[in-house]
Amino acid sequence: MAAARTHAERLASRNGYFAPESVIRRVGNSPLTPFLGGGPAVLLQVAHPLVAAGVVQHSDYQGDLWRRLGRTLRALYLIAFGSKAEAERAGEIVRAVHSRVAGTTTTRLGRFPPGTRYSASDPELMLWVHATLVHCSLQVYERFVHPLGPEDEERYYREMALVAELFGTPAAAIPRSLAEFREYLGAELASPTLTVTRPAREVAAVIHEANLPAPMRVLVPAHRLATAGLLPPRLRAEYGLRWTPLHELALPLAARSVRAAARPVLFAAGRVAPLPESVAA
Repeated sequence: MAAARTHAERLASRNGYFAPESVIRRVGNSPLTPFLGGGPAVLLQVAHPLVAAGVVQHSDYQGDLWRRLGRTLRALYLIAFGSKAEAERAGEIVRAVHSRVAGTTTTRLGRFPPGTRYSASDPELMLWVHATLVHCSLQVYERFVHPLGPEDEERYYREMALVAELFGTPAAAIPRSLAEFREYLGAELASPTLTVTRPAREVAAVIHEANLPAPMRVLVPAHRLATAGLLPPRLRAEYGLRWTPLHELALPLAARSVRAAARPVLFAAGRVAPLPESVAA
C-alpha cells in the first residue's frame, strides 16, 4: 500500500494530511522520539489494567511486543509522512486490529473486579493510549531535541488529535486544547485507576529486556534509562525500576549517543532506502 518513496521525498511531499512545515513532522523526524519515547509510552499504557489485559490476552506479547510497537510506529509514520490514501489505509488497519481486541478480565486487576469487560475500541481506553503517545513524544522532543514554544505545542497537539481520529478515537472524546489535555493527563496520573498489575509487569519485563537487532544493541542502555526516567515516580516505583541522581545525569548523555549513532543511518535511509510496500500490513 505504501508508495516506494524515499524519506527525503516524503519530507517534501504535500499530498498528505500534514505539510512539510507541520510540527508533527518535525517531532516525528527525530529518531529520539520513537526510540526513547516508545518504552515509557507502552508502560504508561499498560499501567491501565484494562489496557494491560488486552495486550496480554490478545497478543503473543512475549514474542511479538516489539513488532506490535513497530506496527504502531509505522502506522504513525504513514499518517504523518504519507499520502492521504496511505494515512487512511493505515488508520483502517489499526481500527481493524482494535475491533478484534475485546474480552473479560479473569482476576482482579487494580480496582477492576474479575469479569470486567474491556475493548480496545472503548473511547476511554483509546484516549488513554493516545495520551501516552502525545505525552511521551513531547517529553522526549522538548527535553532532548529542542524546546517547542506554546504555539507549536498547541499545533502538535491538534495535529495528533487528527491522528487519534484516524485511529478511531471519537472526536468528542478528545480534549479540545492542550490545556484541557494536560488537565486530563494530570487527573489520570493521579487517579487510583492507574496501577501496575501483574500483566503490566510482564509487559514491562519484555520492554526492559529490549531484545533489539544486533546493530541496535549499543543503544539499549539509553532505551532502558529513558523507559525508567520518563515515567512518573509512583509508577516507576510500582514497576520496580531504580532511579538515582546518577541515572538522571546519565540520561541526557545517553540521548546524545542515540542522536550520534542514528544520524548516519538516517542520512542514508532518507536518500536511498524506500519505505517497504508492506510497511503497514
